[in-house]
Amino acid sequence: MRILLVEDDAVLGDGLSRSLVDWGFDITLAETGTYANSALCTQPYDLLILDIGLPDMDGRDVLRQLRSRKSVIPVLILTARDGLNDRVGGLELGADDYMTKPFELRELEARVRALLRRSHGGFDNDIRFGQLKLNIRDQQIVADGIPLGLPPREYGVLEALLLQSGRVVSKDSIAQRLAVRSEELADNAIEVYVHRLRKRLEPLSISIRTVRGLGYLLEYSDDE
Repeated sequence: MRILLVEDDAVLGDGLSRSLVDWGFDITLAETGTYANSALCTQPYDLLILDIGLPDMDGRDVLRQLRSRKSVIPVLILTARDGLNDRVGGLELGADDYMTKPFELRELEARVRALLRRSHGGFDNDIRFGQLKLNIRDQQIVADGIPLGLPPREYGVLEALLLQSGRVVSKDSIAQRLAVRSEELADNAIEVYVHRLRKRLEPLSISIRTVRGLGYLLEYSDDE
């Protein structure tokens, strides 16, 4: 599940990104309304978490423009503005839920999952691809019931591909996901992890295809 997090506070944005990734989501962090608008116009997301007090424009304008494009993506407003008029105004503009800062991470996770269940008709913690199964909550990938036992960064790459199975996943989005989890990456790090994963996945008839100029695509070949 892909989530766009719009938060201009760098420390809070980084912390929330890490938590959301730990919960099994694919995160894009936007620090301005302009960037958020551009991302929403060009990329598919399953949920928008939106701060109101942005440096370049009011977050309500981001929401207003989103709904004017007839987008039905669920929106969770996350803001320090806790007045009744603020809450009612946000909901009237088309937000699906409203949380005020400070908040508990457990409640945020519960609300995020509830919105995703509502919009997707039920949210399964398991993602299956061929013989692979990714359990989002447990952060475990198994093949025919046997854990693959991947190192953290290889797990992160394969998780990103499984979460977007059927779609090309850009190298930049994978790198961003890994950077949220750990330290900076070497220039060729993604290629190295993809190379290792290809060897692991070959016996499972699963391959990682390089789509030149775009990224990587997970493919399954059932020859039986």
